Amino acid sequence: MLNLVTEPESQPAPAGVAAFFDLDKTVIAKSSTLAFSRPFFREGLINRRAVLKSTYAQFLFMLAGADADQMDRMRAHITSLCTGWDVEQVNAIVEETLHDIVDPLVYKEATQLIEEHKEQGHDVVVLSASGSEVVEPIARLLGATHTTASRMGVADGRYTGEVEFYCSAANKALAAEELAERHGYDLALCHAYSDSVTDLPLLEAVGHPIVINPDRKLRKEAVQRGWPSLAFEHPVSLRARIPTPSGTTITAAAVGMGAVAAAGAAWYGLRHRRRQS
Repeated sequence: MLNLVTEPESQPAPAGVAAFFDLDKTVIAKSSTLAFSRPFFREGLINRRAVLKSTYAQFLFMLAGADADQMDRMRAHITSLCTGWDVEQVNAIVEETLHDIVDPLVYKEATQLIEEHKEQGHDVVVLSASGSEVVEPIARLLGATHTTASRMGVADGRYTGEVEFYCSAANKALAAEELAERHGYDLALCHAYSDSVTDLPLLEAVGHPIVINPDRKLRKEAVQRGWPSLAFEHPVSLRARIPTPSGTTITAAAVGMGAVAAAGAAWYGLRHRRRQS
């Protein structure tokens, strides 16, 4: 007996869509790496001078907006400090202090945008030049699907001081392309968000680039290319989504960050007066 029912041809699975987010000053209001200088000092990993240097950079980043070269130099400085650090100790410090330091720094507008992408069935991917030890816990807190960050070399459980992969500029676009190939994203349908002109290769790689709090050079590029630009201005707490630490922990963190900010302001004032004299 002949089978007259025609089997439907198999259709290829629809291409996936991802929203690629830069982290610093796009999702959170500070540099994720520099935000942890105080707890690293408290645990004896860096000295007071290093804390002041990173605090000063953070202070400029918050108030004036450090440019990409300044931030790269500061990350290189921190990378040099990491040589010989115990990896497990660093991971423990980040996990213990993550909520207190990063939680109040997340932009409300970013969390809303992330949720909108999730509601549309899009994957959320965090791409950052900061180290994976800091970026991955923050990405988990945000509910990201995938994460790619800079990776330090490790030998015998300690950092070698070498950078195995620096997730910045062209490398960030390469990371997005590799994720697209691995997870079936059509980059022409994907979205990318960043504040820095260093991420121009990433923004150019997707069909829907949007700039967030852009630096001067990226703002100029966005205007010339007709890319949308958004302003994120309201850091909020995500404590409704995560366990709340004890009051003592919150108070200690508040005091610590207040001291760091005061030190940065004092150093900035001293430097400014010296320049004027």
